[in-house]
Amino acid sequence: MSNITESHKRVELRGIGVSPGVATGLVFLMTTEEERFVERDIEENEVAREIARFEEALIATRRQLREIQQQVNAEIGKESANIFEAHLLVVDDRALVEEVIRGLSVHKKNVETVLRIVADRYAQALLRVEDDYLRERAADVRDVTRRILRNLSGVSSSGLANLATPCILVANDLAPSEAATMNKKNILAFVTDLGSPTSHTAIMARAMNVPAIVGLHDVSIRVSRGDPVLIDGSKGVLIIHPTEEDLESYGKLEASRKLIRTGFDLLREEAAETIDGYHVLLSANIELAEDVEKVIESGASGVGLFRSEYLFLSQKNHLPTEDEQVAAYERLARRLAPEHAVIRTLDLGGDKFLSQVKMPQEMNPFMGWRAIRFCLAQPDIFKTQLRAILRASHLGNVKIMYPMISSLDEVLKANLLLDECKDELRSQRIPFDEDIDVGIMIEVPSAALTVHLLAPHVDFFSLGTNDLVQYTLAVDRVNERIAYLYQPTHPAIVRLIQNTIDVGHRHGIWTGVCGEMGGNPLMVPLLIGLGVDELSVSASLVPMVKDMIRKLRYSQAEELANTVIALESADEITRHCRALVERVNPEILELLT
Repeated sequence: MSNITESHKRVELRGIGVSPGVATGLVFLMTTEEERFVERDIEENEVAREIARFEEALIATRRQLREIQQQVNAEIGKESANIFEAHLLVVDDRALVEEVIRGLSVHKKNVETVLRIVADRYAQALLRVEDDYLRERAADVRDVTRRILRNLSGVSSSGLANLATPCILVANDLAPSEAATMNKKNILAFVTDLGSPTSHTAIMARAMNVPAIVGLHDVSIRVSRGDPVLIDGSKGVLIIHPTEEDLESYGKLEASRKLIRTGFDLLREEAAETIDGYHVLLSANIELAEDVEKVIESGASGVGLFRSEYLFLSQKNHLPTEDEQVAAYERLARRLAPEHAVIRTLDLGGDKFLSQVKMPQEMNPFMGWRAIRFCLAQPDIFKTQLRAILRASHLGNVKIMYPMISSLDEVLKANLLLDECKDELRSQRIPFDEDIDVGIMIEVPSAALTVHLLAPHVDFFSLGTNDLVQYTLAVDRVNERIAYLYQPTHPAIVRLIQNTIDVGHRHGIWTGVCGEMGGNPLMVPLLIGLGVDELSVSASLVPMVKDMIRKLRYSQAEELANTVIALESADEITRHCRALVERVNPEILELLT
């Protein structure tokens, strides 16, 4: 690296460190299909060639849509397959096609540029009409346009699945669907323009135990593929073309941190218990069944959150069948036994979409048709998953959890479908756990305020603090411009957490925290003091959280909770949390992002 670094100017950038560690390597620059296209002037004699390219792309797009339609028809049903008729109508719309062809002569631009001009005009016109059906066609125009553009460029994917050499991934943003299909073995670190500590890029980086920085604004246009970079995920520092001095200095820093983390390895078989005997169930969050080995290596007690949607997102051509899901859930449960495995039902929508299922284009998808709302509206998909989870539950350590519950009605409807699945399995004499625990995620303020109504119908609560903070404080958790407003220690959040735990205990049910708040050692004493029964965190954070618990007295945590519940600001509460950690475990502060 030294020969390269000496011939280029060193640039240091600062963003939000979201996953600790130091990494050096060469940039793999991920760009979207739209970013790859350059507006280009053409001569009159090039128009015919551009028309030919356009026609070839239309033919390829039509063929792909027919293939997808046939797959969906075979795997989901005719009704879902009919969705693609609207896409095919766009491809065969002669008015649109002829306008693009005319535009080539008028604008004297390459076909990609003209297609985007024409398609944008069509989509905007559709959005202005009164008819709901026609307005929805705007999304079809945009979807088909993206597919045509990919075919014009010969691009079929971001290339993340085929990463052949170790690299540092740099992107504007990283969608969960892209993360699910990447070759994770060769990712040394993540760096993105957008994001916050609770964005999916950050969560993925922590799960993979690789350094990551988000919120760098324009890093994706300041680096080129192959540039050498150094990142410190703890401090949020990125250095482009680092010097030999940088490499030596950060190497020593990482060695010091590694020495601290080495001490955590000795805790693998130890209990997550305070000095005065208060036991906390310390579990792990994972995305794929294959990640269970990381859970066992970390010393966690089971899985408190299995994000089952990644099983769906990792399938490119079809939804996983019931048998495929059973195999994945059983593999997870068998490897963990006798420890528990909490399987969260599909949490799609927001920024997680299936290419196999048509989902509406929404102004605010994080508050739209997602999670339990999607599942209740798609009972065939939902019941297939519920049956699969039930079939795996015969092993005795599987639990079900519904995401993004906002009302009692949703719980009752989900439980009704679950009962239907149980009846179907009984009639087929397929064994399952008749007493399987059913829990819900508390991540919407309406749920946190009505837990007394929800508690009689479930067996446990799990606080999804990422979304609970986002929805309570009206702060988009992936918007780096307002990241400073994302405050887990806001008095409103502390009170909602306390209320959920207290109500759960009054009804004889346990409450866990599966959001990122539970993996932050600064927050651990406060959560314990509030009475939380379980913490479920990224496997890579389990040793650090366990160390924090074992250096603490429950009496200190309880005193902290009693003190901060009366405070008026997030900053005051954070200061009290930090002060306690400085007293009982100052070494751990070196590792915090």
